[in-house]
Amino acid sequence: MKKILPIIIIAQFFCTSIWFAGNAIMPEIVKQFQLNQQFLAHFISAVQLGFVIGTLSFALLAIADRFSPSTVFYISALIAALFNLAICIEGINSTSILFFRFFTGFFLAGIYPVGMKIASDYFQKGLGNSLGFLVGALVLGTAFPHLLKNVTAQLPWKYVIYATSFLSVLGGLILFLFVPNGPYRKVSKSLNFGSFLIAFKNKQFQSAAFGYFGHMWELYAFWTFVPIILLNYKNTYSLSALNIPLLSFIIIASGSIACILAGKLSLKFHPKKIATILLLSSCICCLISPLILLNNYLPLFLLFLFFWGMVVVADSPLFSSLVAQNIAEEFRGTSLTIINCIGFAITLISIQLINLLSNHINAQYIYMILAIGPIVGLWRLIKK
Repeated sequence: MKKILPIIIIAQFFCTSIWFAGNAIMPEIVKQFQLNQQFLAHFISAVQLGFVIGTLSFALLAIADRFSPSTVFYISALIAALFNLAICIEGINSTSILFFRFFTGFFLAGIYPVGMKIASDYFQKGLGNSLGFLVGALVLGTAFPHLLKNVTAQLPWKYVIYATSFLSVLGGLILFLFVPNGPYRKVSKSLNFGSFLIAFKNKQFQSAAFGYFGHMWELYAFWTFVPIILLNYKNTYSLSALNIPLLSFIIIASGSIACILAGKLSLKFHPKKIATILLLSSCICCLISPLILLNNYLPLFLLFLFFWGMVVVADSPLFSSLVAQNIAEEFRGTSLTIINCIGFAITLISIQLINLLSNHINAQYIYMILAIGPIVGLWRLIKK
């Protein structure tokens, strides 16, 4: 039993490395296919849209309830790896790239949420702590392609794709072989959208849901544009030695440590209080970003991004546990699925909005837009 959580964490880390694999190699993709920098937003949004539709599809068909979750995880990891690998096909065009990234996201819906379900089938007590480790694994998996890009800097960009696809297959296989169905596994009812509306009448559920929505508005947009923020700073001050892939990894990966710490704190303090403090901290980062992002003092700039990388995601496992705790068991599967879908759909809007306005608003000020989500979330968390 003690080995189960570490195995799930390792599997999640390996498999979710394909999520942002394209983000790490975006400069090479843009150069090879003669695209503009704004293609990055479409590239990431394709994965997000695939994940949203995939999550709904898996829920509507009750895939993880009708079949062994470990088997679903493994098959999804294998198929997602193949679609991730497909962008290396010779003669591919930009439309095909988006198509393959969409289906990579679609089958990630059988990895990240199903991994959460497997954990909940084993750990009923201290779920926030367990989710802290799992979300930390997702964060590290998200950051890992940037580290791979740094290590393979002298090799073709396809090696990042080869490596992440291999890790996805390996992660799925590890979980399939060593994690059987959990002792608390229960078959949920079919997806019923009406039950979500019933659950939403619960004020505590509303509060947690809006906090999560506000958090998601900021999170994936920040992760998407971290390399762009670093590139703008590098170009502004002609810092040729600034290692963008390595710094992107460090900034995003810092959130994995923060998630684990937040999960530990949730065992001692109320998760809502900690989540509110963290959401407020990331909101402040958004609002003061113009003062820091183009400030000609590199240590301050990097320290700020490192801190922002921690607080922007540390509240994620707390909101997930708060949402789960404030739903009646008979509505839990449906409500969590819809909350997850809405949250990731929101990421599409914020990423595309930043992309759309990037030609009209100075890079020093544009990330203040990300404060909109946390402000709405804080208003609802604080509201009695």
